[in-house]
Amino acid sequence: MGGRNERAKTEGEVQEEKPKTAESELRMRPTALFLNYAPVPLAFGTSGLRGLVKDITDLEAFINVKAALSYLLGIGDIRASSTVVIAGDLRPSTDRIMKACAQAIVDSGFQVENAGKIPTPALVFHAISTGRAGVMVTGSHIPFDRNGIKINKSVGEVLKSDEPGIRREVERVRVEEYSRTATTSAFDASGMLKRSPELPLLDRAAEEAYVRRYLQSFTCGGLSGLRVLVYQHSAVGRDILPRILRELGAEVVTAGRSDTFIPIDTENITDEQLNRLEEFAVAAEARGEPLHAIVSTDGDSDRPLVTAVLPAAEVKPGGRRVRFLPGDLLGIVVAEFLRADAAAVPISANDAVERRMGEREVAFEKTKIGSPYVISALDELRGAGSRQRMVGWEANGGFLTGSDIALNGATLAALPTRDSTLPILANLFSAANRGISLSVLWDRLPARFGRAGLIDNFPVAVSQAILANLISAGDTIEVEFDSAGRVIDRSRPNAISTPIAARLAADWQQRKATLTRFFTSALGFGDIARINVLDGVRIYFNNGDVAHIRPSGNAPQMRLYANSDSQARADEIAELALREPDGILRQMERAFMQGAGRGLVRESR
Repeated sequence: MGGRNERAKTEGEVQEEKPKTAESELRMRPTALFLNYAPVPLAFGTSGLRGLVKDITDLEAFINVKAALSYLLGIGDIRASSTVVIAGDLRPSTDRIMKACAQAIVDSGFQVENAGKIPTPALVFHAISTGRAGVMVTGSHIPFDRNGIKINKSVGEVLKSDEPGIRREVERVRVEEYSRTATTSAFDASGMLKRSPELPLLDRAAEEAYVRRYLQSFTCGGLSGLRVLVYQHSAVGRDILPRILRELGAEVVTAGRSDTFIPIDTENITDEQLNRLEEFAVAAEARGEPLHAIVSTDGDSDRPLVTAVLPAAEVKPGGRRVRFLPGDLLGIVVAEFLRADAAAVPISANDAVERRMGEREVAFEKTKIGSPYVISALDELRGAGSRQRMVGWEANGGFLTGSDIALNGATLAALPTRDSTLPILANLFSAANRGISLSVLWDRLPARFGRAGLIDNFPVAVSQAILANLISAGDTIEVEFDSAGRVIDRSRPNAISTPIAARLAADWQQRKATLTRFFTSALGFGDIARINVLDGVRIYFNNGDVAHIRPSGNAPQMRLYANSDSQARADEIAELALREPDGILRQMERAFMQGAGRGLVRESR
């Protein structure tokens, strides 16, 4: 129920664990006298380093990459003078940052392999296959005024357990670089390299290895008869994906290619974006070339976007031609296509996942949100030794394979990082192999519906105040409120259910009462049946509704995940929570931030 990963920390613990603010860090460390600005350090988010482009100076990128490589060298993950693979997405800031990262690689004594503009999973797959570290410059799905750097070890992603060591190295390298003078530093007063290096010649080995991964493991010609539109926008894999689909037999149409970066968050697909896909479907129909599916990815092509295209006769009055399926449900299809016997999925996923994995007797772990936690859970499942086909996925659809999997007479090598191509192919092949449409295939999934959304520019302090008022003290991850008024600890799967101690039970009852003030019966919510605090606050109501509140791990955003027995109700829950200016989250903001001055936001114990 609660999974093996520890629950989200309460306010005081979060402050201990999170990186310091830029202001506090700069007060505690030497300042570079040659700089004419106040540096803003990059910080780890859910996965990788992220920041505003204006803050990711060449100097800041250099410091973080040099420090990460020093850490990997220190733990024996890479060897001195070895090669580091670098790649990037299509953001306007990526080229400059890639050059600064390459300079850090060279200055650290390593060689640079320039893999070019390729998907993050393509970089990671190649790096693992060749035993190399990798540096991916990408902001994933976030807007173009932000970017990021994602480091991977020779064995896969940097995990949360690696972050403290990397941060220590960052501080060491920062002091080293800040101690230089305007003359001796390689950087000018604005933090930019005085001489920008040229990247080595493009090496397509990573791209070709990624393409072969799928062409060898899926049936050649298996998608014959399918007409698939690839919405290219500014996704870095926009040319690789059509190539793979064509070589597997699909008739591929492309549309929407953009020279301007378009942020696509596959966890937060908007009506505007669906309307764009609808236009593509209608235009294709008008040309006499009806589509079976429209597919795409986010910016660094590690998260899929898949829509079925319905025949005109099946469209309900006022309905769309395109049917979008969220990534957590896409993952169910992929797991079944791969005949998985163990799965790890973040707590934010649609509860249909847990239901379906239970029906299939798949060993199942719920984790905190972020691929590093999913990978850690897969490592634990592998360590148990009883499972052979281990997979994981996130609510954004990014799919991970934690073991080599036999498929179509070949071996689909493990790729323990988010990937978009595998879920796209597995869904198309699952439908094609059965001779049915994607929409019919998806109708066979458990009838649970979800909606995710967010409020942007939601201050971190507000998020912390909300969590502090909703999460009880202690180590309990999940509690159930039974009909006898008891509070039952459901933190450990298959454990004997026992009531928790009276004092803690009273505290949980208070948190339940607090939540009931906002999630009221007047808004259609039932009584609260369970609360899970593994990551954020996930509330289960006795009428089948689920609402999950969680701050973003890498941006000032508050996210809301909703599940229900109908799409209309899931949409309504999201709208009730996210509505401006008087939705549930804004009501919590006013109540708890105003209460802070009166001592209502309590310190964690």
